[in-house]
Formats: sequence, C-alpha cells, structure tokens
Amino acid sequence: MAVVRLEVSDGVGTIRLDRPPMNALNAELTVELRAAALEATSRTDIRAVVIYGGEKVFAAGADIKEMAGLDIAGIAAWVRDLTSTFELIARIPKPVVAAVTGFALGGGLELALCADFRVLAENAKVGLPEITLGVIPGAGGTQRLPRLVGPSRAKELVFSGRQVRAPEAEAIGLADRVVPAGEVYAAALSLAGTFVNGPAVALAAAKQAIDDGSELAISEALRLESALFTGLFGTEDRRRGMESFVERGPGKAEFVGR
Repeated sequence: MAVVRLEVSDGVGTIRLDRPPMNALNAELTVELRAAALEATSRTDIRAVVIYGGEKVFAAGADIKEMAGLDIAGIAAWVRDLTSTFELIARIPKPVVAAVTGFALGGGLELALCADFRVLAENAKVGLPEITLGVIPGAGGTQRLPRLVGPSRAKELVFSGRQVRAPEAEAIGLADRVVPAGEVYAAALSLAGTFVNGPAVALAAAKQAIDDGSELAISEALRLESALFTGLFGTEDRRRGMESFVERGPGKAEFVGR
C-alpha cells in the first residue's frame, strides 16, 4: 500500500503523506516522496503543489527505530537519500504550499521548510528536536531554517530542540498563515490555487531567481535575474501578457502556461 499519493484537482497536485499514525519518515516513504516530486515537476496539468499529511499530523519526524540500527555507512546513505529527495521538493518549479496539521518535527519540519509557503493549524507544533537525541538536523534544518528566520532564532530552536506553537511560528516568519485546524488543507489549496492560472514559466523563473539568487553574490544574482527575465521573451505567456496590457490594461491576461 502506498504511503505517499499524488492527487490532482483543478491544477493543484496534492502530495499526501499516508503512513499512520505519525507519518514517520522512513526509506519507503522517501522513495515514494521522491517519485511524487518528480511526477509533480513533470506534469503540465499540475500548476501548483500542496504537501499534506492529513487531518491529524503533518510528519512527526524520522523513523527513529529504522535509524537507530544503522551504522555510519548506513546512516550516510539514509540521510543522503532523504536530503536529495527534499532538494527535489524544494526544486519543484511551481509554487509549493505545506499544509501543516498536528506536529511537524525534525524531518517533518525539514520537509515543510522545502515549501515556498507554510499554512499551519492553530494547534500545530513545529520544531527540530534532534539535539535531544544527541545529533543535529541532517536533512536541511540547519540550513533552510536560518535562511527563513535568521541565524540567532534558528540557533535557539536547534540548540534547545523545543517545539514552537503556531502563533510564535507566525511571529518569527516560520508560518505564513495560521488557520483553524479544520481549515488547513482548504486554506493551502486556496493559496496554491491563486497561482494555477498564472504564467507557469515566469513563476518558475521567479522561484529560481529568488532561491538561487539568495546563494550568490549580488552581482551574480543580478546577472541570473537578467538572464531569466530575457529568456521569458520567448514565451507565449509573455506575448499574451503584454498584448493584453496594451489592449485592455493590467491584470486581464489569460495565460496558457508556455
């Protein structure tokens, strides 16, 4: 039985984790998550993505029972597979929203950090508790979290391993929206849906410019932006967008995603 499903409706692909009771991240889930990420990337009928763990929990971390029996070589392969899978999630060239219910801890939060936006339930708790196991986050937590909330806040959360409730997560920029628990998935779908009819190639370029540019010196980042901007002049959506602006004014273009 699949532990990850990709469901598509109205241009939004939902990557659904389904490994009860806590969606613990193990080797099987990692393999299926990788496949879902690749499929969501390649399918033209998917214009935005939601990552969802269900009504009760997003993902409460890695499967510690599976990890505990591994030697150094084994854990190196295990974390390499998980990290590369998360990188595929982060590199989906479409807007990605994490719909977080219940807990997003350890690898679960690291997965949510791969999304462009995070919608949290009012009762959600997130954190990186790896330090309490005598280790550190190993699938992006020490890198993506400080880029989102700043080094000092990230250090406090990683050093302490404490869980953060939704209001604090929103206050420090870790959550983009906080909604009642029963509305998380609908809110995430609504947010993702705002991008479905947008210019898909331009949205992918904007995501690449922001994500890749943040890793470059400003002069290199500006060259990347200029190259991506110039490349968009070969798209049908650029033609439609500018012709619509000239003929009918702003905000009325109908894009086709190419």
